[in-house]
Formats: sequence, structure tokens, C-alpha cells
Amino acid sequence: MKNIFLSILLFAVGTMTMHAQSEWTSLFNGKNLNNWKVVYGKANYKVVDGAIVGYTTVNSPDNTFLAAKGIYSDFVLEFDFKLDDSRINSGVQFRSTCDKKIKNGAVFGYQFEMDPAKRAWTGGIYDEKRSGWLYPLSLNPKAQSAFKIGEWNKARIEAFGKSIRTWVNGIPCADLIDNQSALGIIALQVHATNNPELEGKTISWKNIRICTKEPESLRSPDNSSVYQVNNIPNTISDREKNEG
Repeated sequence: MKNIFLSILLFAVGTMTMHAQSEWTSLFNGKNLNNWKVVYGKANYKVVDGAIVGYTTVNSPDNTFLAAKGIYSDFVLEFDFKLDDSRINSGVQFRSTCDKKIKNGAVFGYQFEMDPAKRAWTGGIYDEKRSGWLYPLSLNPKAQSAFKIGEWNKARIEAFGKSIRTWVNGIPCADLIDNQSALGIIALQVHATNNPELEGKTISWKNIRICTKEPESLRSPDNSSVYQVNNIPNTISDREKNEG
């Protein structure tokens, strides 16, 4: 009888553990853009060798965004990205808004920065068409060498409530506390340019996946060595509480 009860208990625990496990969902199938749509701008995106490739154009009056289907709140997002020209700035929007009734339909919200310029702010957090820089990587100089131009780089974004953190190639970059947006779209950016020499330059993404089911199980431990920005007035973060 004890063996029967023990077997039932082990089965129940195993079932609970299975249901509590996080699950990754691929946002890009590596074959086509069926799950994606250009929501603003005129730049082109194509699938090339299993990657989404965006092409700069001088014909677009503003930045162009290719958005994945769906609205996302708390998540862990990972993707690989590559920039082939040091003069091209790009990024990935998250918890962002695209509404024809707001800002003439322009995309606005949080952006994971992809910056091959000398300032090296890749992994920083920019607030597109809203507040500007929320976490420039000048706040975390140790992370400024993480990005490699002309090579595939791995990005990670963890968004849990008011906490947003980023990584590039496993190196922690930004640590932000902000409450301007709790949910929104995810979109790939091709930056606008007026320079004819930059026509047709490419930005590439692949292996784009997201976890929205039990994402807390993938949440990284707090890293007190990374400077934290708290943008919410009259509040203190959990880290500030512990340090106090």
C-alpha cells in the first residue's frame, strides 16, 4: 500500500514539475515572414539563409519596423543579430506601440540598442519616439566590448514587471526599472538614412525565440555589479532595499 501511495505522490510531483516548466516559442521559422508584418516605414526585409535581413533605404522618411504577431508582457527574449557596417544603427523594439491613432502610427517604446559606432552602446535601452535614452551603455563600460561587428551576436532581454535587463553574448548590459509600458509588440528596426552610400546595407536576425510561459524559471539572478537605473519617482527597487 505504501508503494502505491509513493507512486501516486511521485507521479503528482512529476506532473506539477512538468507543468511548471518554461517553454520557448520560436517567433521566426527560418523560412518565411508569415509571422511578421512591416508596420511602419518603407525599408525591405527578406529571408536569406535562414535569417531575417533588413535593407537600409534612402526612400523611407522614418525608421522601418517589422513586427512579430502578438502582444507581449513578461518574457525572456533571445535572438542572434549581425551588423555589417559600422555606420548603421539598429535595434529591436519590445513592449512597444504601433497605433494609427497615436503619433501618426509611428512605433514607440523600449528598444534594445544595436550600435556599432565607436561609443559602443549595443545592449543599452533606448525609448523610441518617447523619452530617449533610458540606459546608455556609458553606465556600464564593462559591457561596451561585448558586441562584435560583422559577426553573429547573441542578445537576451528579460522583462518582468517594471524590471528590464539585457545581455550581449552572455555579458550583462542594462539594468532598468521603468513603468512606462507593461506590454506591447516586438519589432525589428531598420534605421532611416539620407546617405546614398548606405543604401542597401544589411542588418540580420535569426534564432528569435521567446518564453512567456513560466518565464520566471529562466530569470537571471540579480547582479549588483551592474549599475541599476530606477526611473520610477518616489520608489526604491529591491536592490536598493537590500543595500539599505
